[in-house]
Amino acid sequence: MVQSWLMELLNGIGRFFLNPLLYWAIILSILVGYKRIKSERQQFGLKIFDVFSECKKTWLISLSFGLIVSLLAIGVGFVFSYHIILLISGVTILLSLSLRLTLLSPVYTIGLTFFILLFSPFVLNYQSIIDPDLFETPNFTALSILTAVLLSAEAFLLKRQGRNDTFPEMKISRRGTLIGMQHLRKMTLIPFFVLVPSGSITAFASYWPYFSIGGETFSLVLIPFLIGFDHLVQGSLSEKAAGRLAGSLHILSLIILLMAAGSIYIGWLSLAAAAVGILGREYLSYRHRIKDQENPPFFNQTGQGVKVLAVIPASPADRLGIAAGETISKVNGKKIADMEQFYYALQKGGAFFKMEVIGDNGEARFLQSALYEEDHHELGVITTFNRHQKNNYA
Repeated sequence: MVQSWLMELLNGIGRFFLNPLLYWAIILSILVGYKRIKSERQQFGLKIFDVFSECKKTWLISLSFGLIVSLLAIGVGFVFSYHIILLISGVTILLSLSLRLTLLSPVYTIGLTFFILLFSPFVLNYQSIIDPDLFETPNFTALSILTAVLLSAEAFLLKRQGRNDTFPEMKISRRGTLIGMQHLRKMTLIPFFVLVPSGSITAFASYWPYFSIGGETFSLVLIPFLIGFDHLVQGSLSEKAAGRLAGSLHILSLIILLMAAGSIYIGWLSLAAAAVGILGREYLSYRHRIKDQENPPFFNQTGQGVKVLAVIPASPADRLGIAAGETISKVNGKKIADMEQFYYALQKGGAFFKMEVIGDNGEARFLQSALYEEDHHELGVITTFNRHQKNNYA
């Protein structure tokens, strides 16, 4: 029995590389990265983040939840057909063609798959090209449970979004001034095992596999599951907005999980869970946009200094611990009120500089360092700026 499990485990890993979603995820990350870099160069005159930055710092969440879902799916017994697995991959690819990472929330990818499976019999029975029994008997409860757990993974990924990991953008406000914004944007691939019909694995308990679609033997397959999000923040610190959104997503995932568990006894609750997931995710995104727009722009010039919109990775500012949202009030002993004053004060310091930075608590701290020849774009600070100014970074 142990040998059968080990063989199926290796075979399942091999099947991971047969899923087209794995290769599309790589292509998608490149397309999203190049689109962002093009926007950065148009707005700020330089590339701020690397092409794969949307995927960086996500592997801990990816592997942790991959292990959690695998233990759940194998321990309880989630059995899916290959056609359903490929359908989930196809829906994910279709939704991501727009390069909008928000559509990669599991409530959309699995939710749309749920409704396709639900209504497919009514469509397939009226044609003769595709086998009407293509999707067999779907495990709607198992799909709902997967949605809840993977939505929780999305929430954890959102919560871990650091303020210097966000992507800056600028737009013209209603008053005609330029204001800074930040994108909470990430994507990652979560690999997890599920059971598929036919193989060398046999039942090890009377209840197992609990969510089966028939058959007495099973095999394993490692599924690549793509999740992502993209939220715009302009009225607060990005980490505060991320914390609020993550908390709401955790609550929504718990509601979906409870409804999914209830569908074991009341079948239609799985349908309700899918609908609540989609509608709830839409509502949370809408509520975030409305509340964020009600607040005054956070990343704007106040006359008290220069508000940091972003920090270039591996720059002197990054090494000194300067964070997006902080305000630089003095450079080399001179008070600054805009980017032009910042730029010239920094130039007068030569290869050495010192500055006063006001943190979130309103208290000032003093930083000093040297600028080296290999330091790109000098200090490495991106700020908002007025239309007449030439520079928005130093």
